[in-house]
Amino acid sequence: MISFVLLAILSCNDEKKETPATDATSATNTDTPAGLPYTATYSSNWSTNVSDADLKTVLQSYKDWADGNMKGLGAAMADTVDIDLSSGKSMHMTNDSLMTMWGKSRDSLSSVVISMDAWHKMYSVDKKDEVVVTWYKEVDTYKSGKADSAYFHDINMLKKGKIVWYSQYKRPILPK
Repeated sequence: MISFVLLAILSCNDEKKETPATDATSATNTDTPAGLPYTATYSSNWSTNVSDADLKTVLQSYKDWADGNMKGLGAAMADTVDIDLSSGKSMHMTNDSLMTMWGKSRDSLSSVVISMDAWHKMYSVDKKDEVVVTWYKEVDTYKSGKADSAYFHDINMLKKGKIVWYSQYKRPILPK
């Protein structure tokens, strides 16, 4: 299901993708087993060939958010970033505008606690895109004392060591 969501979202990206090379080292979607009811419109050829440095960039961005280190968070982001928020809102923003928006949001919180459940490095062999997906629980405490918590699944796409696309999915934690 998560792969379907990732593929559906990536296929909606208006950015032009590089056409894969046709040499012998180039991989295509030929590894998709025959008889499946769908063919991936974006890619079905993924590896984990994402650098540990890029993984650290992504995970450090979450730590910087939790610590209120907006300068550190901004350093992880590219000059312009496409973001898809859990509210359904999509934006293309400069780093400065994004940090201003996120800074206001973070300033309303007295604390953020992130419990990182899992992450996965994904490299689209045919599209040459580096992605780190994360699953975590976040507990936000507002300066008013109100607490809010939810489970999140995020997609972080990197180019040249910077996050260029960030997409977030949220599942509220309902009272028992």
